[in-house]
Amino acid sequence: MSDAFVFDCERRQRAGTGGSRAVRRDGWVPAVLYGGDEEPLNIKLRYNQVLKAYQTGRLIDVLAKIKLEGGEQQVIGRDIQVDPVKDLPRHVDLMRVDARTKVTVNVPMRFLNEETCPGLKKGGVLNIVRHEVEVVASATNIPEALEADLAGADVGDTIHISAVKLPDGVTPTITDRDFTVATIAAPSALKAAGDDADEVTETEVIEQKAEE
Repeated sequence: MSDAFVFDCERRQRAGTGGSRAVRRDGWVPAVLYGGDEEPLNIKLRYNQVLKAYQTGRLIDVLAKIKLEGGEQQVIGRDIQVDPVKDLPRHVDLMRVDARTKVTVNVPMRFLNEETCPGLKKGGVLNIVRHEVEVVASATNIPEALEADLAGADVGDTIHISAVKLPDGVTPTITDRDFTVATIAAPSALKAAGDDADEVTETEVIEQKAEE
């Protein structure tokens, strides 16, 4: 939590389109705070802080804090509205959380030991099937990434979710199958050679049958 993003926050006095425009003109981003045992609250966040979090990927599905009325609350960004032309944040939904809160989030995959992977050293290609995996986790213990070790992976190997060591309390939302997260595909030159060999074999078989 020491490196959690902290947003300055104030209550919004006016809701609606007009109120949101006024908030933006003053250098804030309109937001809604909900969840827990409290009623939803219209708030506003400092624009420069929201923009920095958005641009660094630390706004949605990442644990953060807000400073509100002299206190701090733990929150997670759950939704963001972005200007379709300028790609700048216009509105944020935040959810109050604590250690008991379970959330469904997308966590990026990280692949270790690519430089020593036997299949990649032979010229194979890492084909990432899932760049992110949807998991259920404690809101205060969301992993930054799920790590798959490629140290022993060879050409043609498939890396399933069962080969990924998940942190305690983190489970995939898909539980009925051992789904694929990546494969080590054969290099194109090797594939071409294999295709040529199949073609020659097939031709030989056809010629042999013709002779008979």
